Amino acid sequence: MARRHETILTLGSLAEQLGAELIGPRDLAIRQVATLEEAGPDDISFLASRQYRPLLARTRAGAVILGGVDRDATQLPRLVSRHPYALFARVSALLNPGDAIQPGVHPSAVVDPAARVADSSTIGPNAVIGKDAEIGERTVVGPGCVIGCGAAIGDDTLLHANVTVYHDCVVGDRCIVHSGVVIGGDGFGMAEEHGRWIKVPQIGRAIIGDDVEIGANTTIDRGTLGDTIVGNGVKLDNQIQIAHNVLIGEHTAVAACAGFAGSSRIGSRCRIGGAAMIHGHLEICDGVTVAAGTMVRRSIAEPGVYDGFFPALPHRKWMRNLARFNHLDDLAQRVQELEARLAALDGQAASGSPEVSVGGLDDS
Repeated sequence: MARRHETILTLGSLAEQLGAELIGPRDLAIRQVATLEEAGPDDISFLASRQYRPLLARTRAGAVILGGVDRDATQLPRLVSRHPYALFARVSALLNPGDAIQPGVHPSAVVDPAARVADSSTIGPNAVIGKDAEIGERTVVGPGCVIGCGAAIGDDTLLHANVTVYHDCVVGDRCIVHSGVVIGGDGFGMAEEHGRWIKVPQIGRAIIGDDVEIGANTTIDRGTLGDTIVGNGVKLDNQIQIAHNVLIGEHTAVAACAGFAGSSRIGSRCRIGGAAMIHGHLEICDGVTVAAGTMVRRSIAEPGVYDGFFPALPHRKWMRNLARFNHLDDLAQRVQELEARLAALDGQAASGSPEVSVGGLDDS
């Protein structure tokens, strides 16, 4: 395992800093996190689920992180938490601190004289900072980034190489923006006239809240009139498309390749699976989980799990199913006609009308 840093913490120190229960020696030195299979005597690992218990019995890890239900599943030194995966993430952060920030502007960077750049920030090689742009305290603007005129980047934010933030857009505090991200590009606004397309000016902004992480090559369009808004604590995976005037509520997480059409509104604490497609001008309430590959065509007003994809089938079976699917409308119409005729017969029987043969129901 590659190790960029040599940070060594004792098990007792980790327990104290993170509020975990410690079972084992306080002075055990921990250098790194690792999987149960790969961990060595100076590593700490964790049990993700009970199906990995056989690996726990064989691991060479010096210590492990467990949930309360598994606290006695091993005799190894251990940290116990109600949320073991979150504890693992915090331990990993302590053992793998980021590179020390070296404040300053690289000689090859181009910074407009009217830009406001904090002295504690870092501007990397070939970065461009436009007129009236603002760069906050201790923020890192990586190599090749472009920050447009009037854009604002908050404090303690990290922009990896080749991020583009268009004019007047806002990125909050403590954000992580990965390479290739484009914030504030034009939304797909077109008006048709006589068979030709006329561009609708996109004069809104894209506003990114605090503590947001945006994965590589994700694109967030600016609003047509109002703003596109990504709320505090939102986590976006790679290659996501967020169209103009979308609103994503706080602490929602979105997996890779999902797409949000214009003016859709997503609630807080939602989970959107990979390759999910959200149609425009609809609303999803708080606390909704949308499974991977699901297409959402209507608003969702009740929290819960929503799933709507067709799994892969052998080609011949899929073609047979498709042929039947193409006749569903005819079949539904025939069922409606039959139900109407049966209802009429029931009505006649209830009114004491002469008995009517139902043989005619067999004709097509």
